[in-house]
Amino acid sequence: MKYLIFSDLHGAVDSTQILIEQFQKHHCDKMICLGDVLYHGPRNDLPSEYNPKEVINLINPFENLIYCIQGNCDAEVDQMVLNFPFHKTLDLNLNGISCHLEHGHHLKLEEITTTLVLYGHTHISCIEEKNGIIFANPGSITIPKNQTKRSFMILDKNKLYLYDIKGNLLQEQELSI
Repeated sequence: MKYLIFSDLHGAVDSTQILIEQFQKHHCDKMICLGDVLYHGPRNDLPSEYNPKEVINLINPFENLIYCIQGNCDAEVDQMVLNFPFHKTLDLNLNGISCHLEHGHHLKLEEITTTLVLYGHTHISCIEEKNGIIFANPGSITIPKNQTKRSFMILDKNKLYLYDIKGNLLQEQELSI
């Protein structure tokens, strides 16, 4: 299967539209949202295309195709309007790869036993190996930080790709199965 992976959408309509376009362009089967879907949070500037109600309309049709992790800005009221469940964390087998998914604000490195960790929260994209585990953060599709670009990831078979919103490949990583 092919997965589109994103984080920290923060209620931005233009980012949601980009995700849907990339999902279709890359012929993805599922989406993985690593949290912070609708609300921009008290520490972030209001995104220029901030419109959570329209984001709800755009993303809810994907309800059967999305795994969603609850971020630190996601609230109980958000779950009332989104047609897919929030999970605190998920441990899944994706394409034969053991994966741990979480937002990242409570990430405990010593408790990780999977091959791949997908997380968000920092708004800084990266793919790095630590102690034989790949840690991958798609950054923020809406509000990137530390001079990173608005970005997302694709997991295709055993390769992880980091793209900017224009579709430029920024980084790739082969994963052990």
